[in-house]
Amino acid sequence: MPTYIFILFCCFMIALPSRPSFGAGEVISSAITIEPIPPAFTLTSTEFKDGETIPDRYTCRGTDVNPPLVITNIPKGTKTMALTVHDPDGLAGVWVHWVVFNIPPDTAGINEKVVPGTQALNDFGNFYYGGPCPPDRKLHHYIFTLYALNAYLDSVNEGATKDTLDKALAGKIISRAILTGVYQNVNWK
Repeated sequence: MPTYIFILFCCFMIALPSRPSFGAGEVISSAITIEPIPPAFTLTSTEFKDGETIPDRYTCRGTDVNPPLVITNIPKGTKTMALTVHDPDGLAGVWVHWVVFNIPPDTAGINEKVVPGTQALNDFGNFYYGGPCPPDRKLHHYIFTLYALNAYLDSVNEGATKDTLDKALAGKIISRAILTGVYQNVNWK
């Protein structure tokens, strides 16, 4: 090997950073801390699963009361919650069935016939839950959206609409949970 290549090789080896040598079977510990991923904020029902048919009891064909809902893993820092229920398949576009806001942050569930907070005006012109009641035979989707919020909604009053609520939610949403039920009025004439 020519001398100048040997000298370059030696200079190269000296310039390399030193690396510790580990014996066979030694474990290298890391100083990286991995934060656990918090469990997902969820909204479910004991009466139907996500994507399933909403039982008649909770529609205009039944007693037209809200279905029971179960809330799990409410995010830290939640000051209040808001719930909306809408049908994006309405004949004239989105149809709002229920709007409730300023739900206490420790609410683990909503029983049927129970109003957990302040209600706003729905598209039936009422301040209470109006269940699925499609005027046609196509399959409709009913989207229950629960918002965990970092602030109480002081600017929204009873009598507000979903549009008013949507504006008030800006910058306050920590997380949201969605449950979708379907309903088809097969006996429509």
